[in-house]
Amino acid sequence: MSIAQAKRFTLDEYHRLGELGFFHEDDHIELINGEIIEMASKGTAHETCLRNLWKQLPKLVGDRATLQSQAPITLPPNSEPEPDFAIVQNRDDNYLSSHPKPADVLLVMEVSDSSLAYDQDVKIPLYAQAGIADFWIFNLFDNYLEFYSEPYQDNPGKYGYLNKRIVLSNQVINFPFLPDSSIDLAKVFPPKLNF
Repeated sequence: MSIAQAKRFTLDEYHRLGELGFFHEDDHIELINGEIIEMASKGTAHETCLRNLWKQLPKLVGDRATLQSQAPITLPPNSEPEPDFAIVQNRDDNYLSSHPKPADVLLVMEVSDSSLAYDQDVKIPLYAQAGIADFWIFNLFDNYLEFYSEPYQDNPGKYGYLNKRIVLSNQVINFPFLPDSSIDLAKVFPPKLNF
C-alpha cells in the first residue's frame, strides 16, 4: 500500500514554472520548503504598517545597504520566500545576477496579522535554518515587535532563535547591523481602532 505524498518543488523547478507562465502576474506566492504557498490578502492595518515602514526605512538605511520589499530571497535547497521587507548587503550588480542568498541578508521583516501563526511556526525555523541572524515580526495582533536573533539547531534538527525580544509599539529600537540608526515604532504601528 502506498501513501499519497505532495509533490515538492526544487528552486529550479519553481523558476521554470514561472518562466512557463504557470503563475499569474498578480499571484502572491512563495516557495517554502518545496511547497508553493499562496499568501493571504492583506488587511488595512497590514498595508498601513507597510506604508509606514516605506516612509521610515529608506531614510534609516540610506546607501549603507539595499532595501527590498516583497522580493525573493533564495534559501537553498527549496525555499524562496518574499518577506515584506529585507535589508541586504549592497552588491555591485544590485542583485541582477541572482536573488539575495542567506549570506547577503542583514535583516528580514514580516508584518503579521492573519499570517502571525504561519510566520512564527514556519518562517522562524526557515530563516533560522538558513542562518539569517536577525528576524523581526511586526505583530499587529498583539501590537508589538518580535525581535529574533542568534539562530540555532538542536539535536533532533529543530531550528529556531535563541533570543526573542519584545519591543512595544511606543518604543524605539536600534538596527542590529546599523547601531547608529534606530526606528521609532510609534511611527510604524498603526493606531489601534476601537469598534
